[in-house]
Amino acid sequence: MKYLVFLLFVFSCSKNEEQTNCFNDKSETLNPEEKIPQTVKGILAHKPEYLQIVDLKNFRTFKEDSIYEHDFRIQASEIQKYNKDFGIFDYKFERQFICFAKQEVGDTLYSLAKNDAGYWLLKIQNRIPYAYFLGLSFNQYYINIIQEKPIIQDGFLQMEGSFAEKIKKHYSSAIEDGKLFKIKLEDLIKDTDKDGYNDIFERSFGLNPNNKDSDGDGLNDLHDMNPLYKSEKNKFSELYQRALPVPFSERNYKKLYYTINFYNSDCNYFHQVDPYIRTIFVSEDKKKKTDYLSVTDVIKNKIIKITKSDKNPNLFYVYEETKSGTLSYCKEFKDGKWESINAGECL
Repeated sequence: MKYLVFLLFVFSCSKNEEQTNCFNDKSETLNPEEKIPQTVKGILAHKPEYLQIVDLKNFRTFKEDSIYEHDFRIQASEIQKYNKDFGIFDYKFERQFICFAKQEVGDTLYSLAKNDAGYWLLKIQNRIPYAYFLGLSFNQYYINIIQEKPIIQDGFLQMEGSFAEKIKKHYSSAIEDGKLFKIKLEDLIKDTDKDGYNDIFERSFGLNPNNKDSDGDGLNDLHDMNPLYKSEKNKFSELYQRALPVPFSERNYKKLYYTINFYNSDCNYFHQVDPYIRTIFVSEDKKKKTDYLSVTDVIKNKIIKITKSDKNPNLFYVYEETKSGTLSYCKEFKDGKWESINAGECL
């Protein structure tokens, strides 16, 4: 009898937690987390073990480089030069990165790169492309677009830059200039489970670097569109599925291994979606976030918890916060499937 009561208690707690993480009684707007200002002391105290930092006597300042970066994005002449210098990387990686600072070593091409996830080192060897995540947060590190030293030297990746704090998209503020960031290539390219993502990437985003199938669904992490959680079809996972973006282009997103959408959510139903674009979920609990995600905002769009109707138990609102504003979807579960409803009829 005690055992049965215990099981009922565990089931009840699990169900309540699921309800709390997935549903609101009323619509809510996510409040941004309080941003803690970055300092040199704080950055050094939490720097990755694999990263070495050297103070430079002569260096290109953050201000000089960031002004160039701004011009680089808008001037036609720079765009033409970019296409000439980095066209091979755009082709091999299907335009998933913005590249800068390339170097040729023997028959191997290297380039620094960045995308919404962070900084990367790209490599093309024997016509095969490889991408290695650096695990250096935009909110702490700025890597210069113009590198005055070779980026590959003596078995190290080395990058000139600054400590800098992200203020808003495309804009950062310098904390301290004149840094040389160094990572052993051996540490950077390490892929313990041979799944195609380097260990630094997997640790940064909560995947298992020792198991090529982090969620145990039978799919290699690199080829899994939802690598952290098993995709399952049920009433509410389908509702969340309908809120996910559907690609309009003809690109094969299954092969865009480094194009990733990130969402803040601890909702089991949301975790069970089968997304069209590769998706990684970030816990809303600060204590559960990786070191990288605790200081890096990779969330672009936010899908807020489902809101139940007060009038009809089969009516639900789903809210999505985007750069353009808040979008709302009203859905009714009818005859075993979801149907769209006019917003005025929903709540």
